[in-house]
Amino acid sequence: MSRYLTPSKVALLSLISIYTEGVVPNSSAIHVLSFIVAYLSPLGAGDAPASSDSLSAQYSVSIEDIEKALKARQSSVPGRSVWDLFLRKIWSIDSCDALELFFTEISGTLAKTREEQIRERDAGLAPASGGMRLARCSPLGAFVRRSQLEFTRLQFHDSVRLWKGFVKYRIPTYRAWARKNPSDEQAFVDINLLELGLDTSSHLAQVAYGNIEDDEEDDRYVSTKEVERLLEFQIGELQRFGGRVPEGLKVQLKRIVASGVTLPNLIHYLRFLDAWRAGDYPSSFDNLHRYFDYTMHSRDKGTYQYALLNLAILQADFGCYGEAVSAMREAVSIARESHDMNCLNFCMSWLYHLGKAFPELIKDIENTGMLGNEKEGLAFLKAKAKETEMWGLLSTTLLSEAKLELQNGESLASSIENIVRASHLNVTKNLMNSMGPQLLLQTALYSRIGTTHLAWLSNETFRHCYRNSAPFEDYLKSTFRSCQLLAQQGRYNEASSQMAEMSPERFRSLKTGQYWAFFSGALQLRRKIYNDDQVASAHILSQLQAIDLPDSDLTFLLSFLRIEYLIRRADYAQALELLEKTAQSTHADNFDIQPQVKLLCLKARIFNKMGQPQRGFSLAMRAANIADRSRLLPGLWEAIVALGSVLLSLKEFDAVGKMVESIMPQILETSDCDLAASAYSLLVDVNMGIAGRLRSEGNNNGPAKKEYMNRALGYLDSAYEQFEEIEDIRGQCEMMAKKATVMHLTGDSVLANDYAAKYLDLRKQKASA
Repeated sequence: MSRYLTPSKVALLSLISIYTEGVVPNSSAIHVLSFIVAYLSPLGAGDAPASSDSLSAQYSVSIEDIEKALKARQSSVPGRSVWDLFLRKIWSIDSCDALELFFTEISGTLAKTREEQIRERDAGLAPASGGMRLARCSPLGAFVRRSQLEFTRLQFHDSVRLWKGFVKYRIPTYRAWARKNPSDEQAFVDINLLELGLDTSSHLAQVAYGNIEDDEEDDRYVSTKEVERLLEFQIGELQRFGGRVPEGLKVQLKRIVASGVTLPNLIHYLRFLDAWRAGDYPSSFDNLHRYFDYTMHSRDKGTYQYALLNLAILQADFGCYGEAVSAMREAVSIARESHDMNCLNFCMSWLYHLGKAFPELIKDIENTGMLGNEKEGLAFLKAKAKETEMWGLLSTTLLSEAKLELQNGESLASSIENIVRASHLNVTKNLMNSMGPQLLLQTALYSRIGTTHLAWLSNETFRHCYRNSAPFEDYLKSTFRSCQLLAQQGRYNEASSQMAEMSPERFRSLKTGQYWAFFSGALQLRRKIYNDDQVASAHILSQLQAIDLPDSDLTFLLSFLRIEYLIRRADYAQALELLEKTAQSTHADNFDIQPQVKLLCLKARIFNKMGQPQRGFSLAMRAANIADRSRLLPGLWEAIVALGSVLLSLKEFDAVGKMVESIMPQILETSDCDLAASAYSLLVDVNMGIAGRLRSEGNNNGPAKKEYMNRALGYLDSAYEQFEEIEDIRGQCEMMAKKATVMHLTGDSVLANDYAAKYLDLRKQKASA
């Protein structure tokens, strides 16, 4: 087929010709013009269709769409609609020669140029009057001029093929035209066949047109320009949302290749993206080189830095970080030499984020002064993004600055200010792709200050309002955050259903499939650890370790789950060794307050489990101090609970009771059942300790002792409920054993035996799990 012209474009040219004849009244003109321009103007990013089929339909109008749009529109000719005039126009093109004549005369719809007007005036010709002329620079005028130019460039066999396609395109309207124009010579295919007295079954017609009525070939003729637009759209979708090329588009591309359309170089880039998402490194590498070899062969070498940029991203995604940094450094140098600020800003942003994940890789770059420290790098990116009006990069930089302040425990107000500025930018500039990172960072901020309900609302806002306009990876992370909040409350079934409701078609990308497998496994591992199912926990843990995703947050999460698993197994030595190794793995470049506080609290907890709680005093105090200074409230409550365990071993019952009771409302606001259960269990021990001290002091404190024991029983019920919510079998057993002991001390042997029996039932349930 041709580079530009298709049968549908010939139909649009016919409709434009009817419009310029002045037979379309004002009541129908706006509708007709809107219909034409909708197929001529390129789509904006915000109006892009959701699939390749809708894009193909947007640029290749079918005869049914034209009939639907024009049939109800009356023309200036009495008794005739615009659709009737359109049929008369397209059926007046009754031969290949008539098609060539049509393209020759279509220039008459255009306004004459100044040179043509001067030439006619000098020749003594009167200016043409009547009719409507299209401005040559208008959308319709530009389309007419481009179509006429492309037709003159066509080879003879291409023009014949265009005519055959146009014949087949208009065949469905034959009966409607013949019914409205019975006096005309009704040539079904070609007027020359009618004059020769031949029909479509004759030998000459078969040689020229084939079996035109029953031809099984696809009747959707496309041009190279339409294929290029289709590929541009698909590449944009893959770059925005990730994923792979849909199966429907693959079938469509195979059909286009079989039809003989000259494919643009973009087909190699599309294959590169598809192979990259599929994890096929050799194919992606080969297609990337092929695309840029063709591109730089046919154009100037201004795209070389983009070839290096894509190569660096590809190398990093497959774990070749040294080669990725080398390619990106060369891309930065070439972008600076060519003054390509868009490419330079993107490269610098990529290097910054790579440095956050792998600080050791960019030490050489930092020594050369290319990036500077983190704050200098962010300040540079903000300034350049404002200069070049790269609002997406500016929004990402503001969010990175807010994240850096959160990680370092700096001003919370400054972090919120940067998030609000990024949010304002996303809304005013319609940056839909930046809404995902913004809401994810909002979720992290709300979780750090203990407002879990706001974190939940941010996740739900993203999942319900922006899921279709954001990369799938961001949607997957948001879903996992929601599932984590559900798992903290023991709502495992809801968390599992949320993870399972995502379409399997979105996991055709290797990376997203790995993320989904890790997130699902982490949720299952936490539940199995609480269930004290060590066999299943070890199996899931080995699978998660094999995934090995390059994400520091997920690395810390897996380390914490492993430490929790080792604590449950009472393997405290290995837990301490793993904890120290995790602490040593942190760098100044990817330092985060939250994992540091968590590690300190875990270490204090391990010492408490080992029977040496006093060794955790300085650790708990240090964790509380860091969390309080950085406003990391859930970490502060956890540190206070760990500190309470230390003070409890020193028999400071009153101090521990006042300290823990004062923070219980804030602990409950975090919706963390594990933390709440630990705090309630600590209050049980505090009240039982006070009751024991009163008992040792004498018999005159009977009512007070009974009051403290009753309070201990109330806290025992609360702790048991929290453990039961998260299905923590060991915690339930511990609370039931304590309750049986309290009943025995109060002299109620019947209840003590009942609770002891329940304890044994829980042990059996644990053993059978």
